[in-house]
Amino acid sequence: MNVKSLTAKAGLVLASCVLATAAFAQKTQTVDAGLTSVKLSSTFTGALESLGVTAGTVAPTRICDGTATFPITGGAIDLDSTAGNIVHSGGLTLEAGGTEARLESFIIDTTSTTPGAPVLTGLVIVNKKLVGRLPLFNIVLPPGFSLPLQAEGGFLLQLKGVDLTLTSTAAGALNSVYGLKPGTIPANLPIGTASVFAFLSWPK
Repeated sequence: MNVKSLTAKAGLVLASCVLATAAFAQKTQTVDAGLTSVKLSSTFTGALESLGVTAGTVAPTRICDGTATFPITGGAIDLDSTAGNIVHSGGLTLEAGGTEARLESFIIDTTSTTPGAPVLTGLVIVNKKLVGRLPLFNIVLPPGFSLPLQAEGGFLLQLKGVDLTLTSTAAGALNSVYGLKPGTIPANLPIGTASVFAFLSWPK
């Protein structure tokens, strides 16, 4: 085989490797760690205050200057479609009249086949009794959002300006828990604006 043929063959191999790497980069990636922060809406905090509901946190979540932080502990996401789960530790507590509702172990779930229907689910515990995992917050992606998702340096995925609103399921559950009339805590109540910083596993 002459030099020209070897060079052409090497070029084809290199091109194949580059294409394979590019394709791999857009496949489902494991989420190792990270943080989701939520700037709580004044509409949400004002509604809680008007109803006499005191908000607190489930460790290791913290609220500082109106922003709640939730560590990311794992998950996986497809960068082409955004389908996946991002799992968090921590959570929120809502207490009123001797009744405490804990919302914890949040999962950003974008696996729904219904367009525009990603949600954040969480375990709901009322007075230490597990109610179940419920869809808590609707996820509204920011204007100008486009696919595929781009991970900086191949491992840092950032998504800012994500609006969260209360699902009808969560609104109904909270009204029931606190003995309120249906609609007192309304569906689609603005909860806040989230920023997600997720570290992906380094490609092997």
